[in-house]
Amino acid sequence: MAQDEFYMDDERICKELKAGNKRILDELYAYYHKRIFGFALSYLKSEEDAYDIVQEVFIGLWNNRHSLRKDSRIEPLIFKVTKNAVVSLFRKKTTERKYLEYLGNNVISNNIGAQEMADFGFLEDLYENLISQLPEKRKEIFILSRKNGLNNKDIAERLSISEKTVENQLTKALAFLKENLENAGWLGVMFFHLFIV
Repeated sequence: MAQDEFYMDDERICKELKAGNKRILDELYAYYHKRIFGFALSYLKSEEDAYDIVQEVFIGLWNNRHSLRKDSRIEPLIFKVTKNAVVSLFRKKTTERKYLEYLGNNVISNNIGAQEMADFGFLEDLYENLISQLPEKRKEIFILSRKNGLNNKDIAERLSISEKTVENQLTKALAFLKENLENAGWLGVMFFHLFIV
């Protein structure tokens, strides 16, 4: 099967996954695993962790296959799941010394100390608190987009609203989060651009 054909035929892929056809999972793995690995490695700087992310993505896709819809778009879904997995692991690793050293050497400017690096946990709590402050419908749309990995079209259909409404609500949510996280300083800016946008 040609790669272009594989990429385009989302409906067939979803149908075969839901039917329990493990061969299609093997094909997805062959097509995407190098890109997922490269994406994860670029953030985590650890081949072992990047390999773990690859495995987690495909195990998750298989375990959640029954929630797929026939019009689900596979590639955006896979990379949304990948991003969420990387973010989750990155947050966990920030509590470990080797990742604090990584942040100090590679990401954070020299005037930021170890205490501020440890404040990633604070930023995560702040992020969750800010989400809870969003108007109910805006919060629902944001969670469906950023945490559940749905695209604007899927959200619009699920909530029986227009894609334009979804887009407007996401724009407002992101502006609110950006403004408030930036108040937390440079780390807040980095958190926003790495983990939310």
